This record gives sequence, C-alpha cells and structure tokens, in this order.
Amino acid sequence: MSRTKGDEEEYWNSSKFKAFTFDDEDDELSQLKESKRAVNSLRDFVDDDDDDDELERVSWSGEPVGSISWSIKETAGHSGSTHEGREQLKGRNSFSYAQLPKPTSAYSLSSFFRGRTRPGSFQSLSDALSDTPAKSYAPELGRPKGEYRDYSNDWSLSDTVRRLRKGKVCSLERFRSLQDKLQLLEEAVSMHDGNVITAVLIFLKRTLSKEILFRELEVRQVALRHLIHFLKDIGDQKLLIDLFRFLDRTEELALSHYREHLNIQDPEKRKEFLKTCISLPFSAEDSAHIQDHYTLLERQIIIEANDRHLESAGQTEIFRKHPRKASILNMPLVTTLFYSCFYHYAEAEGTFSSPINLKKTFKIPDKQYVLTALAARAKLRAWHDVDALFTTKNWLGYTKKRAPIGFHRVVEILHKNCAPVQILQEYVNLVEDMDTKLNLATKFKCHDVVIETCRDLKDRQQLLAYRGKVDKGSAEEEKIDAILSSSTPQLVWSSDSAVLKSSPFRKISLFH
Repeated sequence: MSRTKGDEEEYWNSSKFKAFTFDDEDDELSQLKESKRAVNSLRDFVDDDDDDDELERVSWSGEPVGSISWSIKETAGHSGSTHEGREQLKGRNSFSYAQLPKPTSAYSLSSFFRGRTRPGSFQSLSDALSDTPAKSYAPELGRPKGEYRDYSNDWSLSDTVRRLRKGKVCSLERFRSLQDKLQLLEEAVSMHDGNVITAVLIFLKRTLSKEILFRELEVRQVALRHLIHFLKDIGDQKLLIDLFRFLDRTEELALSHYREHLNIQDPEKRKEFLKTCISLPFSAEDSAHIQDHYTLLERQIIIEANDRHLESAGQTEIFRKHPRKASILNMPLVTTLFYSCFYHYAEAEGTFSSPINLKKTFKIPDKQYVLTALAARAKLRAWHDVDALFTTKNWLGYTKKRAPIGFHRVVEILHKNCAPVQILQEYVNLVEDMDTKLNLATKFKCHDVVIETCRDLKDRQQLLAYRGKVDKGSAEEEKIDAILSSSTPQLVWSSDSAVLKSSPFRKISLFH
C-alpha cells in the first residue's frame, strides 16, 4: 500500500483538483496540502510496524486514509476555524515540504485495535496535524445554547415549573432558602400537575427537616395529600407514621402501623405484632377486623402444625389421596374455610379446624358457607355430603331441600365439577322458574327434565324441535313419541288451545 515519493507526486499532480496555490489567502483548498503532509507523516510510523505491513489504513468512517474524499472531509472539518487559525495555517504552509518535522505519534490503526501504544511516545494525531487548538464537531449531539442555562441558574420559578411540566431537565438546587422552596411548591400546586408537585415534594423532603416540612405542609392540603400518597406508594412507613403523628391523625396512624405486618414473614412474630395492633385507636369496625385477623392467624398456625404432622405420618387417607399444595398460613378466611371443608369436613364442632367452628367464630353468612362447602365437597365428588348440605327438616320431621344460593347456582357448580347426569337432573328439577329450568336442562343435556318440562308447559312445538336433538332410537326419542301420540283428554297442547279459541265452532269442538 506504500508509495514512493515519485509515485506520490504523480498521484497528486494527476488529481482532478487544481494545484495548490500558496499565494491565494482565500483559497480553502490550500488546506489540502496540510492533509497530505499528515498522510505522509502517518506512513512513517505505520510502515515501522512489521505486523501491519498488509493492513490498509482507513479512517473511522471506513474510507482509505490519504484518499481525495478523506482529504476533503478533513478540510471540511476545519472549515469552521477562526480567521486567526487560518492565518497560522498560512504561515505554516510557507515552509517547504522537507522542513516539516516528522511526527512521532504513538497511534496507528493497529494500535487502536490492539489497545496499545508505542512506549516513550506521547504525541497525538491532532498534534501531528496542527498546533492550533482542535475543535470537535458533533451536530447530532449538540444542544441549543438555551439548554445550558439550566446550569447557570437563570430560570425563574415559573420557568422552572413549566420546564418540569414538560419533562425537561431542570436543577432545583439553586433554591436554597426556605422562602424560595415554598414559593416553588406553591407555583407547582398552581399548575395542577401531580407529577410536578411530587417532584418538588421529593426535593423538599431531601433538603428540609421533617419538622419544617410537616409544619409547612399542614397548611397546604393539596401538597400534603400528594406527599401522603407518595409515601404510601414507596412504602416509607416510618416517615408516614411520623407525619400522621404530627398531624394528630390517630386512626390513619394506627392503619399505617398495622400495614407493617405485611413486612413480617415469620408467622409467630406476625401474630405477636397483630396482638399489639389490637390496642391501637381504631374505629369499632376496624378493631373487630384486627381481632379477627389475629384469631385467624392463631388458628392457622395450630391447623398447619397439626396437618403437617398428619401428612408426614401418612396415616390419614385424605392427605394420601390429595396431598396439600400450599401452606394455610396467612391465607384469607374464605380460603381457610375451603381448606377446612376439604380436609376436616366431618370433624366435631369443638376442634379449631372444624368448618362449623370457623363459621360460628367468624360469623360467616349462610350463603358464603354453603357456597364454599359445596365447592369443596363437589371437588372431592362427595355427593352424599352435597345432598346433606341442602337437606333440612321441619318441626314435624319432614325433609326438604333448600339452597340459600339458589339451585341454579348449585347446578352450575355441580356441572363444573363433573357431577353425574342423575345428580344434575335432581337439582335442575328443584329450580322453581320454568324458563330457567328448561334452559339449564337444555344446556347440560338433562333430556328427561327437558321432556317433562315441555309436557308440563304443553309446548308441542318445542318438544318436536327437541326430538331432533336426541339420538335416533334412544329412550328419550321413544318417550317424546309416546307423549306426542298420547290421547289423554287432559293433555291439550298450547298451540291446539289457541286454534280452538279462535274457531267459531269452539264449543262444539270442546264437547266432541
């Protein structure tokens, strides 16, 4: 890739560009000579590297060093220099080519990629090109001069808040006095932008003491609400408790203290912490919830210890067939009730794990209890327990089925747990509304219920339509045919009745 001096002169003289003119001060192409000298100086230290003899020298843009395009770009990079720099360049160009000292730059393309320099040499490439101060041009990284006013503290209060609202960088450190900080907060509140208010509050929280911050926010309710919401979001319970204590908000203080139980993982320690929360100044309703929470966790600890022992022993059938998938600790009350109905349904009321005991202790409504117990026993396919759940006796000893949640929901839960058709039909028949019963029977393919309901409704058309949905030659089809061909005097179809009512011989037809 290296050329002799003669070849180099021939290359430059054969270029399509005009020859260099040293006398013309306004000709910017005179700077090409400087680029040529830089190229020649680079050859000296690149050629000395034995490992890089075959390496083609290229610029960072990927163009060969020394080419015309590279020289033009180098010239364009320095075209913005000042007039003084141009005068210095002209003075340097007046020297002969032989007078230009050979640079001793420690950098080459090979050293850039290898990450090393020649020892004992500290001259940079910019030093070899010129002695004038180098100027870096990066238009894509440049910012308007107005952007740098952030660091010169030229923004007013309103301008600062306006820039914060637009999401621009803006330093708040110049607001050092308490008066300036409070004016900044008031300006932010007047903008009605929650993000700006929160940003200013974070600045005040960091630069003011708690006492001063709380005192000033007490008379600024909008900013106070934003700070409370922010502290709740970041989970700063300590500062939140201090704030509520300063504001004398006892109930909110108690609730904030109660939330700290979420950070306690050990069940015994959480139970003891909840015990201390019972005496906090809650409202009557909240105090009852705290007491129930403590009682529930206390029972869960007992149930968990007992069931873990039974499961590890392997002597209980329910735990062998259905191993536990998770611990009962810290679970909600409904989950605990479902767990008890699943594993301890038949236990006596006196035990802590008995579903009846849980119902009475925590005053669980009948609908919630029946719904949870039905889901648990249906999942186990204990249909006898399901039947007993809805069977009641009156004072005369007669049994009757009653469902607080409605038998239509019972049918849906049973179907979800793959109950047999016979059981589904039994509970579909208990639905009082005829339309609902017919829809459920059709949906879950309870054929007998559909046929009997259509017969009771005397709906011949619907019965004929349903006949096409049952299997050919099945017992259901035969049953439908028998009903349709029946000559029972009491069975008058609703469509026939409508025709008779509109006939002038209605009375004769009815008697004959």
